[in-house]
Amino acid sequence: MNNTIIVEKRNHQSVKVHQYSGEIIDRGDAWVCLRAVFDKLESNLGFVTFRRGDVFMEWFFSDRWYNIFQVHDGDSTRIKGWYCNITRPAEIGDDYVCADDLELDIFVFPNGTVVLLDEAEFSALDLPTDERMEALRAIQTIRRDVAERTPPFDGVR
Repeated sequence: MNNTIIVEKRNHQSVKVHQYSGEIIDRGDAWVCLRAVFDKLESNLGFVTFRRGDVFMEWFFSDRWYNIFQVHDGDSTRIKGWYCNITRPAEIGDDYVCADDLELDIFVFPNGTVVLLDEAEFSALDLPTDERMEALRAIQTIRRDVAERTPPFDGVR
């Protein structure tokens, strides 16, 4: 079995905006977990900096309206935080995963602080009401999972 998977990030109109590869770590009927290495130049978001070589453990779900990236400082065990993208449920194949990004993001700090990002960008999207509601429910689910330390948020201090 091939352990490599191609990740295609798409915008809300299902147009590909970025593609990269990762290594499949585990998978279930409705999810896949992969390991990917950040290979872009430094990206300073103001509250966290992603650097070339940072390791992302990424969970994609075909039955949830989000994905979760646990961000490690390089290849170490130190967790910088969890970056959660609000998306339509992912399309997961044997060697690919595609997700439509809905602009709204959440960053969870190692101490459990949750920050909601890009609300204006999300508000500006022309989305059907049911999709907008699913996105808002996803935020509540992530907040609950962080509070309850549900994996992969079990590393929150």
